[in-house]
Amino acid sequence: MQLQAIFKIIGLLLMLFSTTMLTPVIVDLIYQEADSLPFLMGFAVTFFSGLLLWLPVRRHRKELRLRDGFLVVVLFWTVLGLAGAIPLMFTLQPHMSFTDAAFESISGLTTTGATVLTGLDDMPHAILFYRQQLQWLGGMGIIVLAVALLPMLGIGGMSLYRAETPGPMKDSKLTPRLTGTAKALWYIYLSLTIACALAYWLGGMEVFDAISHSFATVSIGGFSPHDASMGYFDSPLLEMIAVVFMLLAGVNFALHFVAWRNFDLRIYLHDSEFRTYAVILTILSVITVIYLYTSDTFILPENALHNGIFQAVSIGTTTGFTTAEYHIWPGFLPVLLLFASFIGGCAGSTGGGMKVVRFLLLLNQGRREIFRLIHPNAVIPIRMGEKIISPGVIESVWGFFAAYVAVFVVMMLIIMMTGLDQISAFSAVAASLNNLGPGLGQVGSNYADITDTAKWVLSFGMIMGRLEIFTLLVILTPAFWQR
Repeated sequence: MQLQAIFKIIGLLLMLFSTTMLTPVIVDLIYQEADSLPFLMGFAVTFFSGLLLWLPVRRHRKELRLRDGFLVVVLFWTVLGLAGAIPLMFTLQPHMSFTDAAFESISGLTTTGATVLTGLDDMPHAILFYRQQLQWLGGMGIIVLAVALLPMLGIGGMSLYRAETPGPMKDSKLTPRLTGTAKALWYIYLSLTIACALAYWLGGMEVFDAISHSFATVSIGGFSPHDASMGYFDSPLLEMIAVVFMLLAGVNFALHFVAWRNFDLRIYLHDSEFRTYAVILTILSVITVIYLYTSDTFILPENALHNGIFQAVSIGTTTGFTTAEYHIWPGFLPVLLLFASFIGGCAGSTGGGMKVVRFLLLLNQGRREIFRLIHPNAVIPIRMGEKIISPGVIESVWGFFAAYVAVFVVMMLIIMMTGLDQISAFSAVAASLNNLGPGLGQVGSNYADITDTAKWVLSFGMIMGRLEIFTLLVILTPAFWQR
């Protein structure tokens, strides 16, 4: 274990992250609300903590191994979540305990969007912007950003990239150099954010709201500066703009890169994961719209149409924006939407869930087993498009699925032990592991009333979901620590 290299990179990344706490200070100066001190204190504590870690090992040059990369990523997301909580702890409005501040920070960085805050419309702009910024930074991953901006680290960047980037296929690079890959991803991410902010602004949002919601939309985070989320604006136009960018953010960013580089939109249609993603969300939207109208939840068909499409895409992509209290919609609909979040976005996107590619591979594997019962001697390869998938990939997908189910069951039982009913506990764990945010029952609106124990368990679940379970589980195994 290269402990010196680990301390060096954590120190550097903490110092890098500390500079993001100065942006809310600029926001506070613009709105003159005298709420800069918590962010200046947060900057100082985070920066000097990173400096103390970095200074003693600054001359260390050995590269990280893959095992070290896993530890760095897990430690950094844990430390980052706690560091991000510092400004929230120091604020007077709202006054937050350490547990609540850590929950809010981790929820933002993991792009979960679960919140313990209410009365957002009356809070200082600096606090509101900071929450949105946390999501935006977490969306593509601060690790990938660091690889893009700090190529001089020279300590095994690929190890970090593989350990942090979501999705089951992490070995492919878009460009020959890893720094080029990271920069390409961030250019696309930044371009989508700017385009989304402009679209919101042209659609009628004020500049602050447009920027804030673009951060949450492209990161698939779901935080909003308003208690009513996107429902605050009561605008079908803004909802449809959000739908477009949520759909784009849920697509594999490598696919965006290839399509945009070649100026060929047909590349999307040739991708089997994208086609499955589009079909799932289309079917989900149709069912939601029809049921909302036939159940008289919305009397006017146009209201059922835009609310149904928006909520289906928002929950299906694990964004978590709301225009209405979907958790009290009638019948099976809230549960159906929650189950859709288990599939989530495409691999290599900012979306959560198990990812469409895994769902597709599990579906194809199930099909193959049924066909084998009919034709026992047949050799039936599993394909994605024209590509035959190796048995190793299928095994890893089944391993992930088994680990996901096991973790889900254990977390749900613990949450139920804290006092939540079955539906609330089930949805809270689902919303955390899938990085969704809003749940059902007692956690339909926010998580303020659950116990501190439940908040820490769910925070752990958010990190597990963001790092796709194995990255965190691997460091808990005895074999990881053996030489």
